Amino acid sequence: MKNITLSADENLIEAARRRAVSEHTTLNEQFRLWLKRYVRREQQAAEAMRVMRELQGSISTGGRKFTRDEMNER
Repeated sequence: MKNITLSADENLIEAARRRAVSEHTTLNEQFRLWLKRYVRREQQAAEAMRVMRELQGSISTGGRKFTRDEMNER
């Protein structure tokens, strides 16, 4: 595992440490979780776009345009 150095306001860091302690974790663990989610968001967006492109080729409306109400029906 590689170490990095971050800079932030002292009060913010202390508040984050207190919260981590109250949640029985560490600031390092919370940062690692955040970093994973941060990277995953981009991967999920790319996957969603891939699926949308794939579906565009297989779904046909026969040229019919839907109204806003029709598109929002559940």
